[in-house]
Amino acid sequence: MRCPYCGSMETRVVDTARKEHSIRRRRECQACDKRFSTMERAILTAPLVVKRDGRREAFDRSKVLSGLRVACARRPVSAGDLERIVDRVENHIRELGRTEIPTRVIGDAVIEELKSLDPVSYIRYAIIYLGLEDLEAVRSEVNRLLEEQS
Repeated sequence: MRCPYCGSMETRVVDTARKEHSIRRRRECQACDKRFSTMERAILTAPLVVKRDGRREAFDRSKVLSGLRVACARRPVSAGDLERIVDRVENHIRELGRTEIPTRVIGDAVIEELKSLDPVSYIRYAIIYLGLEDLEAVRSEVNRLLEEQS
C-alpha cells in the first residue's frame, strides 16, 4: 500500500477492524511514520435501480449516503450511524435477490431506519421522499410520528 503522504510503498498494518462486508485497516508508513486508514470492501453485484421515469442505473450507496447527510445535517447523528444505515439498506436489497429493484423499496428502507434514529431527520427526509407539499401534510406526518412514539 502506498503512503498518501510521502508515496513510500513501505507501510505496515497496525490495526484491523472487520465489518459485515468490509475491512478497515489502520496503517503506518515506515518512511515518514504517519498513519492512515484504508477500507477494503467486497465487490458484490448490486441490483439495478428502476427510477420513477423507468430509467435503470446501478445501485450507488454514495447517493443514499448523500441523501442521509442532507437529512441529518446539524443533527446529533454520527457518520458511523449513517454508514450503518446504508449498510443495512444495501444488505436488505441484496437479500431480496432481485436483479432490478424500484427506488421505492430503497426509500422505504431508508425512511424506516431514520424513523428510529432521529425524528427530525426523518421529517426532513419525508418532506422530499413522501412529497409533503404543504404545512398541513407535514403537520399530519409529525402527528402520526408522535402517536407512534407514545
